[in-house]
Amino acid sequence: MTHNLARPACALSIFLGFAICAFAQQDFPAQVPATIPGTQSLLMQGDIAAQMVAGADRFLLRELENSVSRREPHWSRDKTSAAAYTQSLLPNRERLAYILGVRDPRQPFAALSFVSSTSQSHVLHAGRDYDIYAVRWPALQGLHGEGLWLVPHGEAVASVIAIPDADQTPELICGIAAGLPAEQQFARLLAANGCRVLVPTLIDRSLSARRGRAKMTNREYLYRSAYVLGRHLIGYETQKILAGIDWFSDAANGGKLPIGVIGNGEGGMLTLYAAALDPRIDAACVAGYFGSRQRIWQQPLSRNVFGLLEAFGDAELASMIAPRAVVIDERGAPWLELPSEGGAPAILEPPSHAEVAAELARLDQLVSPLPFAVAHFSPAKASETAAKASETTALGDQPAPRAQPTGAVSAAATAAFWHSLTGRDSAEFRGTAQDALDQAASPSQLEEAKSAAQGRAAERHARQFAELEQLNQWQLAESAAERRGFLNLGSDLSDTRPGRYPLDTSSVAAYQKSIEPYRDYFRDEVIGHFDRPLMEFNARSRLIYDKPKWTGYEVALDVFPDVFAYGILCVPKDMSPDERRPVVVCQHGLEGRPQDTIEGDHRAYHDFAAKLAERGYITFAPQNLYIGQDAFRTLQRKAYPLKKTLFSIIVPQHQQIVNWLKTQPHVDAERIAFYGLSYGGKSAMRIPPLVSEYCLSICSGDFNDWVDKNASTRENYSYVWTGEYEIFEFDLGTTFNYAEMAALIAPRPFMVERGQRDTVATDERVAFEFAKAHFLYSARLGLPEHCQIEWFNGPHMINAQGTFDFLDRHLQFPSK
Repeated sequence: MTHNLARPACALSIFLGFAICAFAQQDFPAQVPATIPGTQSLLMQGDIAAQMVAGADRFLLRELENSVSRREPHWSRDKTSAAAYTQSLLPNRERLAYILGVRDPRQPFAALSFVSSTSQSHVLHAGRDYDIYAVRWPALQGLHGEGLWLVPHGEAVASVIAIPDADQTPELICGIAAGLPAEQQFARLLAANGCRVLVPTLIDRSLSARRGRAKMTNREYLYRSAYVLGRHLIGYETQKILAGIDWFSDAANGGKLPIGVIGNGEGGMLTLYAAALDPRIDAACVAGYFGSRQRIWQQPLSRNVFGLLEAFGDAELASMIAPRAVVIDERGAPWLELPSEGGAPAILEPPSHAEVAAELARLDQLVSPLPFAVAHFSPAKASETAAKASETTALGDQPAPRAQPTGAVSAAATAAFWHSLTGRDSAEFRGTAQDALDQAASPSQLEEAKSAAQGRAAERHARQFAELEQLNQWQLAESAAERRGFLNLGSDLSDTRPGRYPLDTSSVAAYQKSIEPYRDYFRDEVIGHFDRPLMEFNARSRLIYDKPKWTGYEVALDVFPDVFAYGILCVPKDMSPDERRPVVVCQHGLEGRPQDTIEGDHRAYHDFAAKLAERGYITFAPQNLYIGQDAFRTLQRKAYPLKKTLFSIIVPQHQQIVNWLKTQPHVDAERIAFYGLSYGGKSAMRIPPLVSEYCLSICSGDFNDWVDKNASTRENYSYVWTGEYEIFEFDLGTTFNYAEMAALIAPRPFMVERGQRDTVATDERVAFEFAKAHFLYSARLGLPEHCQIEWFNGPHMINAQGTFDFLDRHLQFPSK
């Protein structure tokens, strides 16, 4: 894993911030300038790293709010007719399917399978109006939907998929488990009114420590692996729903019947996504979900969708259902608070009535003048409760503990959905049909039915959970082949696929040209890019070190509004007036500070920035954003819905740093190198590919089979078990592992520093991934000396042996 290299106590970090400022105010010899020539005096006090994180937070919050007004260029709606409108949404459906991970072919099937055993029948209820069966059906290779199937007596009027909230069982909304009033058992009500109803099981939000380490929900646990592999728990569950739609649409299975989807809470979310993706769905009812998504970053991490808000809010998703019917019910939303105990903290609460109304008004603007039937149910009590709940929404707040009420789709909304789907008069809808559970003959039979329902639901959920975990691991095993189909480095000689953009390795110049489309893809689709100009430097500095061989200055540079770069520049004292020297940018790791690379002989950094300055290099040690635990991890959560990441800010910070360094009179602009440890090593794989001024990159204590490290539930070193919930990056599994990122650095020199006692990964995993990068450099580009690895018998640290030699050789310093 990426190690936490911070000093052990938060109080010490705060003390360090003040100590630095106090030290900066000390008197230095008169011959040492108090500021770098051409800069203003740096006046910032306190913890500058915390101020950097807070500034980035303000920047991202503005970007989230502004995202609504930036969506329209992603759409080209043709409202000349309903058919033209539906056709014009095809590119948006394809994009939505991609970010949800709905990309694998579904498995066709002729019939549902009954789930039974020698001790348990598949018949769960045989009643006056309908029967209930335990069933399963194939969705993807290795993935099945499983739940309940309600079949009305007599001729069916519609086919429906009814989806409960994640913490509700199918039995609950079918009336064969206790917990919901009869009028909210919407699956049962629809069956009693002539609908065939399929009810899938969702993964619940049960919270537990994984391998005794990070505590997270079942949904976040499965989300983590899937997200890295370009899939999503939301996508998997949507596929189960769409597989049911496939079956309903088959002429042999009642294909002429209208098809509807209805759900509450997480089921409402899936209803909205499924109906937006699939025009075969004739009507949808979304309960307890519809509203603004600007605060999706506060909700459970399993709801995060990379790039969702770039083009899609709930209004845009509902506009994809038009002109088909939609029912919006404010009831049925879950309440939930998740702690920060390794998993992502979260607050889940109903949207306010005003928020729902505002989103519906946006929906009307998007679809008008196309005819579109939207029914909105907003009980006064629900509105008042939601408004009160909205008073405490920030993750940092500590609201009073609240119970999670068991709500579902209201009877009125269910009736409106039934009317929209069947065309029948709502007055004909029987909303008081007898509860299936209450048909038990005696109290003892009632208790027995409840117990059986709970046990059956728990066993089914366990099967679904295990199947999804196994599917993630199968996708992980397949991911290397998927990446070769995207970017083929050539080390597998039997795989001659050209990749999305074929590489030309006939010469270094040809390679540099052919790799550019991949660099653009990496910037725009993986890292995320803010398409805005950098601000003027407004460079500020102050003297902080005066050592025998070098002086050190704190430097701050403006980047974007509220976003600045900060670090420490170390300048050797033995330079002649017109001499230009190489610069090594020395990057700290998780929870680190620039000072850690300069003083104190930190166990991991060993003052490598200062030692390089003593060696004669100019060094710059930047402060990066990954400091402050939940404070910085929440930045990632705010960035993801915008199709951005932490590095969408860090890369511009580094671009501004090198731009400024090139203006300094003693800097050789052609010899600026990057050298980072741990999270700084992660930076070494992501920043130099996008900052061309870095002439080489050294990755220390981080290079490995990164996709495996993020997605594996087999290995103890995996991030699946840890508290770094921000670490997961969407779809690296099918695009860029570390070898492919190294290809973006090539042909510039690239080196890996690997301590053999470093628990970040195993030697064999590091070697496996490095071999692919080395093959590209050596066998295809003829540059074996440009790609090297040093193995040393040590832990997670800067070794400063082979890497220093690598710097000397490729930066040609000291001059021979």
